[in-house]
Amino acid sequence: MQFELKYVGPKPIISHHGVTFDNNKVDKFDYLNIVLQLLKALDHEYMEEKTYTYDTTTKRLDSRTLIDELYKYCPEIDAVVDDRDHIIEEDIAKELQDAKENTVLSAIDKETLENNITIMHDYLVQRAINKSVYYYAIEVLANLVRKHHLEYIIVPMYEKFVHILHSLQGVLKKQKYPLDTKLDIYQEDGKLLAKLEIIRN
Repeated sequence: MQFELKYVGPKPIISHHGVTFDNNKVDKFDYLNIVLQLLKALDHEYMEEKTYTYDTTTKRLDSRTLIDELYKYCPEIDAVVDDRDHIIEEDIAKELQDAKENTVLSAIDKETLENNITIMHDYLVQRAINKSVYYYAIEVLANLVRKHHLEYIIVPMYEKFVHILHSLQGVLKKQKYPLDTKLDIYQEDGKLLAKLEIIRN
């Protein structure tokens, strides 16, 4: 399957008045380069009592290279994207049907709403693809944490890194055998760091 990963923007709110955007709901594409860095950092053999570090200052990858690199860690990416594509297409079709059958709006407002949904079709599809790839990559990250019995992950205290650690916490907690975690912010050598500790009983 041929698909693209590219930035589209925040979550759209579509109405018969127009389209506005919820800037609190960031496009998950924004985080994919950093998730890939963490996958690279965690996917290797480990020796006991050794701490591993990874240079996170690598440059942002273009869309094609990003997909090629993600395939190395996320081999089922095509199936994930295909599945999500079907779901979002069904969701959009339902939104269009709901707009058509709306009994509150006038005929002109209904037509406007349908047009606004149609205009945003590609945007909605791309955003859904970005989100599905992001959460698939987070699942793979969680599996690496489990596989290698990692005790903690330390990242720079940047919003994007912390967002990813929050997502990772959520996935670890929802898996078949849940893992508790603790996220701390601390300072070391004048740098702010975030530490995700994996709590094993």
